[in-house]
Amino acid sequence: MDGTTQISAGRRDRYIVKSVVHASAIFASFRSPGEVLRLREVVSRSGLGKGMCFRLLYTMHECGLLEKVGENQYRLAFPLGGHRKFRIGYADQDRSSSFSQEVFDGLVRACQRAQVELIMVDNRSNPKVAVKNAERLVREHVDLAVEFQSDERTAPVIASRFQSAGIPLIAIDIPHPGAVYFGADNYAAGLVGGHCLGHYAKQQWQGIADEILLLEISRAGPLIRMRTDGMLAGIREIVPTSDKWGVIRLDAKGEFRASLECARKYLRNTTAKRILVGAANDPIALGALRAFQECGRSENCAVVGQNSEPEARAEMRQTGTRLIGSVAYFPERYGDVIVRLATDVLLGKNVPPAAFTTHQLITPLNVDRLYPNDSLFPRLAREYN
Repeated sequence: MDGTTQISAGRRDRYIVKSVVHASAIFASFRSPGEVLRLREVVSRSGLGKGMCFRLLYTMHECGLLEKVGENQYRLAFPLGGHRKFRIGYADQDRSSSFSQEVFDGLVRACQRAQVELIMVDNRSNPKVAVKNAERLVREHVDLAVEFQSDERTAPVIASRFQSAGIPLIAIDIPHPGAVYFGADNYAAGLVGGHCLGHYAKQQWQGIADEILLLEISRAGPLIRMRTDGMLAGIREIVPTSDKWGVIRLDAKGEFRASLECARKYLRNTTAKRILVGAANDPIALGALRAFQECGRSENCAVVGQNSEPEARAEMRQTGTRLIGSVAYFPERYGDVIVRLATDVLLGKNVPPAAFTTHQLITPLNVDRLYPNDSLFPRLAREYN
């Protein structure tokens, strides 16, 4: 029973102003700082009629009590009374990568909007540093931790630190025991990339290739391997005869330079002419592409990456590029979802064990339409400079 019904049923007081009671029901619908609600959600939570809710929201917005942030979307214009500001600890993967930087920037913006305090540490892609950072966040007495580190073997150690301290955990991209997972739907993202490669082979090479090169990140574990598994399955869905092509799997360690070296070695030892390359992330894809260019064999490859990072989008704008696509994960949107999940966890709401980002194929044909503002932010990862 909502607060409005309790007052009207239990206290028939002639001094009570019904309109104020109704307005308080609107306020009570907002359960966390910065929460954005649609009209239908306010109707559901307040128990008031749709017409009354619309008029109240309109009036309260005109009076400066609510902010309108979209079509029929509202949030409080001031902090919730009596609410203690949540403190979220964020262990970043590596601030030198474009993907991590976009996740961090989006999380900062989301925390500012939600009036959440953010305590940030940098894991520097180092498992030992990641464990020390987890211990530091425990000492900081954060209310909840968000962990972004890519070493699967370190995940149980980090999770145990937070569990022992009674601190709930959200894990980005790599599952951690007991944590809420947020990130890629890896197999689905892989399928999207594989379909792109399959269509290319079918349309440009008459459905004939010699080898499929899958570049992986072994330390990230089987979940990230599902990206390349999905790519292989996607190719075979589009070109069923591709099950006769050779398949080479190499550990490119998730890094541009490691990928460049292992692709160079591969090309020195293969006689294959037409090669489809599926990469677990964009730095790997760009490293492989560079290796093909160095030995003058780029015309005989087609490469698809994952993440659609700024460097990959810049490459796709090059005339004649062999990076034919990259599956976008939209890291710039991670922050809003993470803050919403964190707030729900801290308020004791039921939260699903896993939530996934949206995926979309970015190609040379649609990159300018989907990322029209790239030229305004010419920030590239250091390893490409």
